[in-house]
Amino acid sequence: MSNLIPEAISDCTVEIGCDALELMIEPREKDLGGFSVRRVLPTRERKMVGPWIFFDHMGPADFAAGKGIDVRPHPHIGIATVTYLFEGEILHRDSLGSLQGIRPGDINLMLAGSGIVHSERETEQLRNSDHRLHGLQLWLALPHEDEELAPAFYHYPANEIPTIEIAGVPLRVMMGSAYGCTSPVRTFAETLYVEAQLQPGQRLTLPDAPERAIYVASGALRARDTQIPQYALAIFRRDQPVEVVAEEASRIAIIGGEPLGQRFIDWNFVSSRKERINQAIDDWQSGRFDPVPGDSEEYIPYPTR
Repeated sequence: MSNLIPEAISDCTVEIGCDALELMIEPREKDLGGFSVRRVLPTRERKMVGPWIFFDHMGPADFAAGKGIDVRPHPHIGIATVTYLFEGEILHRDSLGSLQGIRPGDINLMLAGSGIVHSERETEQLRNSDHRLHGLQLWLALPHEDEELAPAFYHYPANEIPTIEIAGVPLRVMMGSAYGCTSPVRTFAETLYVEAQLQPGQRLTLPDAPERAIYVASGALRARDTQIPQYALAIFRRDQPVEVVAEEASRIAIIGGEPLGQRFIDWNFVSSRKERINQAIDDWQSGRFDPVPGDSEEYIPYPTR
């Protein structure tokens, strides 16, 4: 979840031997009371891949009836959040008045821009039964000229995300353009986000992008002589073509795009200017962000250091 940040920046990297690889990151994992979050971005060695500045793999987490996620209202600036579920459901509310269930295959894009508040909870129907939650949540940094855009919310149902097949490998082009296909999901800079599911022995050539990486959500891949294990993020150089082969059934996310330059991050706030983050912290502590209609009784305070 966007506000469930176990540590500000992970520093878990591993040595690599393949010339095509620039860096491989193994996430830091923390159990948040039965809910597992794996953070792969940002790290000390690599803050971003293209415009992507944050990457969390949440779950899979199994909840008994009466239990579940309750992420209280919290703020963001300077980014767009991208939520995508493999299993389960999240009920999104925000300060614009949006109320939307996120289900497997959907993409929820929340443009924080100049500032937004949202919560992530569950419906009573879901909470009253045994259930599982599993998915990815990513943040897109915004170009300088878009950092203060008015906040907005976009929901793309699963059937609007294009699906194609390359050499027998089913792909979903989630954001941007790849393999001759373009997603309808809004972008703010050149952005790459593709999901693929490979069977053992299947191969896939990565699309070209200024920066690009693969995250292995399940399974294991190999790039030349280097294994990319489950839960690792492998960042590839652009100057060489890259082909990966699945060592077992694998579900992967390919991310990348154009680099946007330095960004500062503090809690849920991202900006190219430190003073803007300080302003956002003061605004949150002083109650100047808009509340979330229907979910205004609670909030997450700015964490003390």
